[in-house]
Amino acid sequence: MPTRTFTPVKTRMTTRNSARERELVAIVARWFRRTARPLPWRDNGTSAWGILLSEVMAQQTPVARVAPLWLEWRERWPTASDLANASPADVVRAWGKLGYPRRALNLHAAATRIRDEFGGEVPNDVNTLESLPGIGNYTARAVTAFAFGKRVPVVDTNIRRVLARAVLGIAEPEPPRVRADMDLMDSVLPPSAKESVAVNAGIMELGAVICTARAPKCGECPIAQQCAWALAGFPENAGRTRTPQKKYEGSVRQARGAILALARAGETVTTAAIALAVSDNVRRELALEGLLSDGLIVDTEQGFRLPE
Repeated sequence: MPTRTFTPVKTRMTTRNSARERELVAIVARWFRRTARPLPWRDNGTSAWGILLSEVMAQQTPVARVAPLWLEWRERWPTASDLANASPADVVRAWGKLGYPRRALNLHAAATRIRDEFGGEVPNDVNTLESLPGIGNYTARAVTAFAFGKRVPVVDTNIRRVLARAVLGIAEPEPPRVRADMDLMDSVLPPSAKESVAVNAGIMELGAVICTARAPKCGECPIAQQCAWALAGFPENAGRTRTPQKKYEGSVRQARGAILALARAGETVTTAAIALAVSDNVRRELALEGLLSDGLIVDTEQGFRLPE
């Protein structure tokens, strides 16, 4: 059970309390404005392109790894059009070891669409953003809220966890349900667009640094007194188990990374060089097939290379 500095009420909450929720989100917004991590894309004046770039880079990647690369990309390609004018090979090389390199190609394709169809300006509505390559529901909503200040519910893993605990009173969120998740987040957002942006960002931040999956710091939580899970006595979710994370060592993903590293380092990579880097035949073939399918490498007469 998480440590805490308060005494919870030992009754499970079965109904939601709108007054409690209004107080809860107001506290979260104030807490966020006071303690938000100084991430570079949170600086005043960051463009919509900078926000979009940060959201794509931070997908399934710790922000500590994202920040230095984001700064490099913003220096090298300050606008969507700048990135669109680069070659896919340069973009994949610049992605380095951030992981999930398909995101780099998607960013290049999205930047090209933004340059060619929107005059280099990032669209400011969810539906148009979702039409761009690699931009899903979460990213489209995050950009709409954080870059353009609009009142739209934003839901990621951290937000789902905080809502499950603080609003619904359960230890872990149920499996994702886009419409239900959006409706729940929308129900707690204040009507003010400015306040809604702070609440979206604040709940996300709370889930990232306080209300974490494995070791929530309930004793440090600003909404401990309003949290439905705490008020219910921290009940465990019946029948819910965590899916163990797949090991990176010995995985196809590791093989993909090894092959892509060779391609980033040279003009072409021979099958012999790839065999030395990935000795397991099955993993090597699966990795090559996946990289080719994703467009991260191309097969030529001389060997494999990055797309030009």
